[in-house]
Amino acid sequence: MTSPSRSLRSLLPNRQDYRELGRSWRGDLVAGVTVGIVALPLALAFGVSSGAGAAAGLITAIVAGLVAAVFGGSNVQVSGPTGAMVVVLAPIVVSHGVASVMVISVLAGIIVLLAGVLRLGRTVSYIPWPVIEGFTVGIGAIIFLQQVPAAVGVSGAGHSTNAVVAAVESALDADWPTALFPLATVAAIAVIMLLLSRVSGRLPASFIAIVAVTLLASLFGGRLDTIGELPHSLPLPALPAITSGSLLALLGPAFAVAALAAIESLLSARVAASMTDTGPYNADRELVGQGLASIASGFFGGMPATGAIARTAVNVRSGGRTRASAIVHSLALLAVVYVAANVVAVIPLAALSGVLMVTAARMISPSIIKQVLRSTRSDAMVFVITAIITVSFDLIVAVGIGIAVAAFFALRALSAASGVHREELDGTPTTGDERIALFRIDGSLFFGAAERILERINAHEGIEVVILRLSQLQLIDATGAHTLTELVTALERRGVTVLIKGIRAEHLPVLERLGAVDSLRHPNHLFDELEPTIAHARSHIGRTASARA
Repeated sequence: MTSPSRSLRSLLPNRQDYRELGRSWRGDLVAGVTVGIVALPLALAFGVSSGAGAAAGLITAIVAGLVAAVFGGSNVQVSGPTGAMVVVLAPIVVSHGVASVMVISVLAGIIVLLAGVLRLGRTVSYIPWPVIEGFTVGIGAIIFLQQVPAAVGVSGAGHSTNAVVAAVESALDADWPTALFPLATVAAIAVIMLLLSRVSGRLPASFIAIVAVTLLASLFGGRLDTIGELPHSLPLPALPAITSGSLLALLGPAFAVAALAAIESLLSARVAASMTDTGPYNADRELVGQGLASIASGFFGGMPATGAIARTAVNVRSGGRTRASAIVHSLALLAVVYVAANVVAVIPLAALSGVLMVTAARMISPSIIKQVLRSTRSDAMVFVITAIITVSFDLIVAVGIGIAVAAFFALRALSAASGVHREELDGTPTTGDERIALFRIDGSLFFGAAERILERINAHEGIEVVILRLSQLQLIDATGAHTLTELVTALERRGVTVLIKGIRAEHLPVLERLGAVDSLRHPNHLFDELEPTIAHARSHIGRTASARA
């Protein structure tokens, strides 16, 4: 089998995906039903909160959850609509309409699929931990604020797309005597969920809270807005209406959605792999699976999907061992559509807001925030900046800026750890040693440190021979190699002889390509050992002194 064939094969489903099913099918079945119960209110709530509607959220959990389970790269990941995706989709729905969600789902799915085929899955490992935590805190805050309109009985139409501004506007526009009913519903949901979580972490607290509050609301009259009519079957798949104009308008949002889907799915898969011994995840295959899941979801009228950390954790804790559990989760939700759509239709919207508010609050961990803030000053700054930009502006922009700020601090630290040190010459001191300078360059010679090292060496006067000791150099980039070439050229132009000692084998190609070696006065001025280098320098000084005499 050819190498490309093996590469493609690793991205497709295979028998090994279900090798433990014979032993784990009971646990997978129980876990799948449990996750389905937990996912139901979340799928409905995320659909409503995004503006696409409860039906879109439910369709996404069913279709995308099934496709991602079969084609994804994790054995226990559960996928569907998530809070982070809602944060991105809500302003898109306001700007481009509900119909745009299906188009974006297909476009974003294609982008994520291509990222998997191009083997870009491991790039998520380059996202620093403070950026991830700041991103998570920001998402939690936005999800909570997005529920304020429904919590006070306001539609949210006509309000700002910024969650903070919209929450304030909704509170000011609310009819407060009437707003007490949805607020009481939210409070009841929160109390029930918190009490049940203290009793047992295995109880589907959100599902039980929804059932209890819906029953109470039905008994005391219809003072609350409800989900409304849901489809009694899955719609037939259809290609979303895409025109050249809409394609150009939605391409930018599609890339933002795709970036978020890839990041969140891979982070969730990585967390899942650390929670259980069901085997590692395949990052590239996970992107392929999530891309196909969003494409399929868009064809059925759903939303873009991602891996869901909370539902995946429930799956693992409930005994899920293979992909069968995530498949059962989707089938359980499908049964709700065909059997219980009328029952689900009477759930109050405020109850869903309560579920999301509790979910959002749980995303913000005080202990993790303390850990980040107490780590280092630079990491704390990265965390705070990412969180603030996430809430104030945009999720993807926040991740980009967070990575840029983290990279700046990392490069500054790397530059500080790099340096040039003048050393004493080994052996018996001889006349003329004061005209020989031995410099040891440590750490990294890259664009962040090269100029400073150049200035340090050039600051020494009265030198006739410079020895550059490069054996301690760990990293060199093109800028560093170019700077070294400039240094050698400038010194030689001043009549200073340059000897280079200890170039590492991995650094030699870039130094040769950028002329650092050719800029030496003689090919013999390149040495492997320090002792002959110093001997050559002293010999040169001796010959120079004799010539002057």
